[in-house]
Amino acid sequence: MSTAKTAVIVGAQWGDEGKGKIVDVLSQNFSVVARYAGGHNAGHTVIINGKKFVLQLIPCGVLRKNCCSVIGNGVVLDPIAFLKEVNGLRENGISVDGTLFVSNRAQVILPYHRMIELASENAPGRVKIGTTSRGIGPAYEDKMGRRGLRIVDLLDLKLLRTHIENACREKNMIAHALFNSEPLDPDRMYEEYSAASQKIAPFVRDTAVMLNRALKDGGSIVFEGAQGTMLDIDHGTYPFVTSSSATSGGAVTGTGVAPTAIGSVIGVTKAYCTRVGGGPFPSEIQDSVADQLRARGNEYGAVTGRPRRCGWLDLPLLRYAVMINGISWLVVTKLDVLDQLEAIPVCVSYKINGKLTDEVPSQASGYDEIESVYRRLPGWRTSTEGITDFKKLPPAARDYLNFLEAESGARIGMVSTGPDRQQTIMVDDFAVALNTLTGKKQKAQA
Repeated sequence: MSTAKTAVIVGAQWGDEGKGKIVDVLSQNFSVVARYAGGHNAGHTVIINGKKFVLQLIPCGVLRKNCCSVIGNGVVLDPIAFLKEVNGLRENGISVDGTLFVSNRAQVILPYHRMIELASENAPGRVKIGTTSRGIGPAYEDKMGRRGLRIVDLLDLKLLRTHIENACREKNMIAHALFNSEPLDPDRMYEEYSAASQKIAPFVRDTAVMLNRALKDGGSIVFEGAQGTMLDIDHGTYPFVTSSSATSGGAVTGTGVAPTAIGSVIGVTKAYCTRVGGGPFPSEIQDSVADQLRARGNEYGAVTGRPRRCGWLDLPLLRYAVMINGISWLVVTKLDVLDQLEAIPVCVSYKINGKLTDEVPSQASGYDEIESVYRRLPGWRTSTEGITDFKKLPPAARDYLNFLEAESGARIGMVSTGPDRQQTIMVDDFAVALNTLTGKKQKAQA
């Protein structure tokens, strides 16, 4: 790990790897948690002493006392969804005042973004991406088209009114011409969002200045990713991807810290694989075992409730994620979901046109030619749920993890053996590395 007191937590699959819990566990060691990409399409579930919290926009650090939470400029923020989430936290006794901050440069999602996305996703002849239809993609489109509205602009009511009037005129024409959608009322939209802007104002800061100042003053930051590597707009299974930089590089552009300020990258992978929505999935399981994993792992979207497709661990994809992100440590989640299996297949390589390869195709259609090559590892047929000591895992479970570590190119630092905050193994070397990174003493279970 570098001398910078920072770590990026990134998904090493297609999202839903359990990053929320891992950020929550690690945030006790950091002074700031900063979210750098995505919108309220990303659901992070955290369970604390049996109580469930589902966070969509707000970083998981909000659940820790003495930890600041920052929504960075790389995030697209729906003001109404943000305020709803804030109110939900307050109702649950979670304080956000003075500890939660929003970048003044974050882009705003407005109702016409949802209208455009919903209409286009359902348009005849369009390839179904499987979006959440929450306006994420169109908001990023407007950002890159230099016609977006930022949080700082939301607070300027004169500019807000002009922007909404002009945007509604344009978006209503487009939506009606292409999708025959009903027009949105700009006056009503202005009333709703001008009211929201006043409630958001106390949270707004130049968070790039905040984060860099925190580092200069000796603070430590964990950067919270959304979605996963294979959903990254550049490096994922395009076009079946999200609209932002979900990889570790997004932490830099999405918050305003320098590349040299990234101390370590920690990748999160399930002990198997899942995917939501359409797109390639080489190791997908097509039989009843998928239903078994889905039931045991509660594989339904935290935000949408959609059932996740299930498959075996895919080592070529994992090695690709390690390479793209610069992952030095891996966290393996949901090990306990595999407890009942007699044997566990792992995809160790691909065969394309009869030739073995580890290379991940650049085209989605390239995945159609893949024949996954599996190695069957013995299962352990005993419960690992709640185990917090690596040595107390069944020998076959330790062998499974050791194989994953040897083949992935990154060391395993943590293992999750259940959904609760406490159901976590932290291996000794990782605890030492974190101690070196943050200067705080970590609890190790080696």
